[in-house]
Amino acid sequence: MNRTIPAALTLLLGLTLSGCASDDTASAPAAASESAMEKEPSAPAMEKEPSESAMAEDGAAMSKEGAWIDRAAYEADAATFHEAGDVVLFFNASWCPTCKATVESLDADGVPAGLTVVSVDYDAANDLRTQYGVTVQHTFVQVDDQGNEVAKFTGAPTGEAIASQTA
Repeated sequence: MNRTIPAALTLLLGLTLSGCASDDTASAPAAASESAMEKEPSAPAMEKEPSESAMAEDGAAMSKEGAWIDRAAYEADAATFHEAGDVVLFFNASWCPTCKATVESLDADGVPAGLTVVSVDYDAANDLRTQYGVTVQHTFVQVDDQGNEVAKFTGAPTGEAIASQTA
């Protein structure tokens, strides 16, 4: 069975019901935002435990030739990920249906070669949100090896879509 159809339906339903990708950040439930602020800032909002076969030697989650990692893994060895190719920060929230659909797609289909996608907790990473001017969850920021913004975009539901938006 094709796994992209349920993901696409989930994405469409999530956008229709929640308006998740709008610039109205007040649409997040207050309780979810308050509880997220109590989390450790480096904890990814959507991190799932990768399978052993998907683990790189350094503990980063690898999907095919690309990487799908959490913020702590990136910060521990950013240079290695930049040497491997493009790095994109994915600002996502556990309460965002669009974000969940993208996470499911990345978990199921992986990340293209030459791309590292870093999960960043939208609710807890106020430092990075301010640094990159991120005002809405489900935002992607491509960064260079110095942490400078190269590109910023929203709405990419798959690893391939993320890769197609990189500069």
